[in-house]
Formats: sequence, structure tokens, C-alpha cells
Amino acid sequence: MNTTQPRVQLRPSGWPVRRMPLWTLLVAVVLVAGVVLVSLSGKPSNAQQVSDFNSYLRDMNAAVESCAGGVTESRQAMDTVTASSLSTAESLVSYDAANCSPANNEPLQDLTQYQVTESLAKFNLADCANDYITWSFDAAQAQLDMLAVIKAASPAAHSAAEQSLAHGLRVMDAERATIDGILRSAEHTLADSAALPNLPT
Repeated sequence: MNTTQPRVQLRPSGWPVRRMPLWTLLVAVVLVAGVVLVSLSGKPSNAQQVSDFNSYLRDMNAAVESCAGGVTESRQAMDTVTASSLSTAESLVSYDAANCSPANNEPLQDLTQYQVTESLAKFNLADCANDYITWSFDAAQAQLDMLAVIKAASPAAHSAAEQSLAHGLRVMDAERATIDGILRSAEHTLADSAALPNLPT
């Protein structure tokens, strides 16, 4: 007697695999191409970047010019002070030092909220705007050192104040070098030669 059971064809396990219709592949290709074209069309031209960069420089200059001018004014007052002009020099330098604080200077205050144009995003100009604020704080401290030089009542006090001022001026120079480095790099990339905001030492 034959006890062999007839073989039953087993179905493969799992879900059936369906081929992707050709039309869906074509749609995907078209969508990717569209995204690429949109990204390319949105890329700013060199002329647009140069224009935006020059606007940025004007904004930075407008924000720091009164503080920067005050530094020059304070240096002149310190270097030419006499017994008769002592009170005037002290008032002038005190005012100029305070004017380098965003709390007392509206353009500098506005700079703390400055938004860099998207076309310039790759140039690190947001950090540069913050560096201008840092420079203004450095300038305020340096002018307080100038005030200490003016007020010094003894040779020892005068020498100590001058040493502190020399250090403060070196800090300002280092911050200015950082700013110039960022801006010169952007100028080189854009083949632009616009004048940079003047930051005195």
C-alpha cells in the first residue's frame, strides 16, 4: 500500500512584491529636477551680492561712526589737555565713552538686532556685526582709561593709567583685525573694493 502523501505546493511567505510603475519613477525624476532648478534660480548673482555687501558696509558704518569718531575726539582731548581745559576734556571723554555703549547709542542698539541679508549668509557677516559691538565696548573701556590718564594726580597714577590704556588699545586693534579679516575675505570673494568702516586706534 502506497502511503506517500501528494506534495502540496507551498506559497512563498510574506507580502507580494510589486514592481514600481514607470510613471511614478518619471514623476520622481521631474520633481527632483524641479527642486534643482528652483535652487539654482534662487542663487543670487555676484552683482546682487556686491550690492548687498555694500549696503551691509554702510549699515555697519552708520552704527559705529559716532562711537569711532568719539574715540578720535577723546584721543585728541587727552593729548592736548591743559590745566585750563581739564574740565572740558573730562566731560568730553566721559560722554564719548558712554556713547560707545549700545545702551546709550541707538544705532549701536539697533546693531544688536541686525539681520544679514540671506545672499551674504556664507560670509560670516552676522558674527562680524557682533564684532563691531564688541569693538564698541572695547572703545568705551579704552576711553575710560584715557579719562584716568587725564585725571591722574601723580606720576605713578599717570603711568598706571597709560599702561592700562595701552592694553585697551591693543584689544581694540585685535578686534579690528578680526573684523577686517572677515570683510576683506568677503571683498576678495566678491571682487569688490569698497571702503571699510573706519575704526581708529
